[in-house]
Amino acid sequence: MPALTGWSWVKRGFAYFKQQPAEMLSLFFAYMFCLLLAGIIPLLGAVLPFLLMPVFSMGFMQACQDIDLKKKVTLPVLFSGFRARRWLTLLNLGVLFLLAMTIAVAASKLVGNAELFTVLTSSEPPDPKEVDAGNLLQGLLVMGLVFLPALMAFWYAGPLILWRKMSIAKALFFSFVSVKRAWRVFLVYCLSWMLLAGLLPALILEVLVAIAGQEAMLLLFMLPVLSVLTTIRYCSFYPSYTDVFGVPDVETQD
Repeated sequence: MPALTGWSWVKRGFAYFKQQPAEMLSLFFAYMFCLLLAGIIPLLGAVLPFLLMPVFSMGFMQACQDIDLKKKVTLPVLFSGFRARRWLTLLNLGVLFLLAMTIAVAASKLVGNAELFTVLTSSEPPDPKEVDAGNLLQGLLVMGLVFLPALMAFWYAGPLILWRKMSIAKALFFSFVSVKRAWRVFLVYCLSWMLLAGLLPALILEVLVAIAGQEAMLLLFMLPVLSVLTTIRYCSFYPSYTDVFGVPDVETQD
């Protein structure tokens, strides 16, 4: 695939969202609410959102497929991963995802930078004045480099497990190889989202703060914008899958 296919995935994410914006936003806020509820469960609250992430992610994939099939997206679609016969396999995938995240964070500490580890494991929000931004950025860079191979392996693993009936090992392998072969496409895709959902909103916020000077109110104003962009980003996962592995067969799904 040409590198600009990555930008095509972003545009198609916008197209999916445009067809049923209210329904997709409802799905996103329901997902956030479920993660919030999972996060307050004693003992398991810190890890449960990571374990459930692969299962919930299939809800957005199924929603985009429903849009392709001209179906109305409803809230129960969010839980389609839980209704599938292989939902326990997806849950095990979440365990591996959490393990990979833990290794990546630990790696940033092992190389001599404990700033990120301290921020992530602190029971209270850290004081921004006490956080060394340089050390934090260095820790994030190390964590990102260590987690990158795992991210490549996890990218398509969920739908390959559910829609292609693959084992976890086979799904992780084919996902990693597919992302590696299309690395130029994914580079454009990631850079596009960094610009649209990261740098651009931050720049707009800085300009508005400089003009209006009410940072708290403007942050509240930006939250809906970021929610929409995050939902569209979830929508863009589906075309990235269909371009690589083809449209899933409805008749063979659980």
